Amino acid sequence: MTFFEHLFTPWRMKFIKEGKKAKNCVLCELIKLEDGPANLVLYRGQFNYVVMNKYPYNTGHIMVVPYVHSSHFEQIKHEVLSEMMELAQKMMRLLLHTHAPEGFNMGINAGKSAGAGIPDHLHYHLVPRWTGDTNFMPLFGGTRVLPETVEETYERLQNALSTQL
Repeated sequence: MTFFEHLFTPWRMKFIKEGKKAKNCVLCELIKLEDGPANLVLYRGQFNYVVMNKYPYNTGHIMVVPYVHSSHFEQIKHEVLSEMMELAQKMMRLLLHTHAPEGFNMGINAGKSAGAGIPDHLHYHLVPRWTGDTNFMPLFGGTRVLPETVEETYERLQNALSTQL
């Protein structure tokens, strides 16, 4: 039984093309840019910043990223890791307010063999989850279906930041 013969996801072409062209660390490059919907940076702390994942695993996928460029978790200073967890906690509260997820996947993929898409710059993932968000599309079609664009999610979160933090 075939559910779909074609599912068009034109936004994925940008990922395919950009992913192969990156010469510098994309997470370090974001540090230099002004915050906004163009780069999806939501918030800046003293040692870390918060950015929406441009190619999310799920709606509301956020990353907390240290300013320091390192792939070695064991070498990251305590104050950086402490703030990383504080920001993850604040972002969790924000997502609970704006999107009402029923759960979260959280963590760091340290190294390429551990699944890190950007293995040279550690970052902490916060992925909202809902019962039933893994349906037949990723299982049979190998495709995720997200109900909201990353830009819409960014605006929603950015608007709520001033009242929630």
